[in-house]
Order: sequence, then C-alpha cells, then structure tokens
Amino acid sequence: MKRSEAFEFFRRLAELDPAPQGELDWLNPYTLLVAVALSAQATDASVNQATPPLFALADTPEKMLALGKERVREFIKTIGLFNTKARNVIAMARQLVEQHGGQVPMERDALERLPGVGRKTANVVLNIAFRQPTIAVDTHVFRVGNRTGLAAGKTPLEVELKLLKVTPEPFRQHAHHWLILHGRYICKARKPECWRCPVVDLCRYQPKTPRPKNLMPEPLEPTT
Repeated sequence: MKRSEAFEFFRRLAELDPAPQGELDWLNPYTLLVAVALSAQATDASVNQATPPLFALADTPEKMLALGKERVREFIKTIGLFNTKARNVIAMARQLVEQHGGQVPMERDALERLPGVGRKTANVVLNIAFRQPTIAVDTHVFRVGNRTGLAAGKTPLEVELKLLKVTPEPFRQHAHHWLILHGRYICKARKPECWRCPVVDLCRYQPKTPRPKNLMPEPLEPTT
C-alpha cells in the first residue's frame, strides 16, 4: 500500500475512534504485563473474567510470589494453558523482584527475557504502559496487514517491521489498537464485513463480502 493510502487508511480509523483502548483490564504496568501474558491463546474476555480477584490480592510481583503457584493456578484455571501460565507468572514475578527491584522494565530486551513474555507481549506493555509507539502483531493485526495490503508479510515480525515503515508518525501510538479492533469486529477471519468497512476502497481483498440479504440497510439521514 502506498504511503498516501496508508495515511488515509489510519486517518479514517482515527476519525471513527480517536483514542482506542486495549480491551484487557489492568491496574498498573505489572498487572498489564500479567494480563497480556495470560491472553496468549486465550480471549481478552476470558482473561478479564479471571484476573480481577487475582489482582485484588496480587497487584505487585512481591504479592504474586507470596500468593504462590497453586493459588495463582486456581484463579486462572478457566484460561487456556493455565498450568504453564501459572508457572510463568510466578517465575516472572521472581525475576522482576530479583533483577528489576519489583518494577516492570521499560526496555524490550529486558521484557523479552521474562518467562512467558514474547515480542508481542513486550510491544503491548511498551505501548500501553509506557506510551512507546510500538506495534504489537497478533492474529488480527497479521490478518489485516496481509489481507488489506497495508503490510504484507509471512511472519509477525515481517508484518511489524513493514507497519512501522508504512504507518505515518502521528498514527503510530494507536496503530495496533485500531488494527486489532478492525480485525476483531469488521475484518473478521472467516467472513470480513466489507459492506461496513470504512477503508473498503483502499483494501486489496477480493472479492468483497456483500451485505447479507437479510440485513436491513442503514437508515438514511433525514433531509431538511
């Protein structure tokens, strides 16, 4: 996609949602880190159901260590891969306490050295907690980047690097939020809802999905 098209792509998404937010619930950088790590191969909704009682007792690495793996496991047992994630949450808390004074580091390399933290998780934390213009590529961002032609790539890292190159600077802070929400609610995996897409004319995807016949048309604005 040309830079001028990419600018218009993000301009339209920004016009519809000027300040997009992530959908995970969190209290501070540490609970955000834990929530994002727990969301791997799970839905944000399932994580949000499990974490409030956990974070009420353990909103710092020190408190999480005191809680212990078995109690963490009980709090998150409704989330996929909960056994592995409980181990990682405790190991992460221990490393934060021992190597970072109980604080979440603001550097990507340090974040990625934490148990259960990959590049996507690190990018989300850097973006949301520390306001860095990173772009986290999840399944939605990967699909939208490739399907629309905005940033085609064979791997998440390739898509991320292309997005960083093509995304105009004014839009970088919120870019991955717009793309996640667009992929989650409009540019869906199985059947994109092209008939209500705000960037349909900029998108390379063909054939466009038509409006379902049983769906009522949008009401016309009253004339004066």
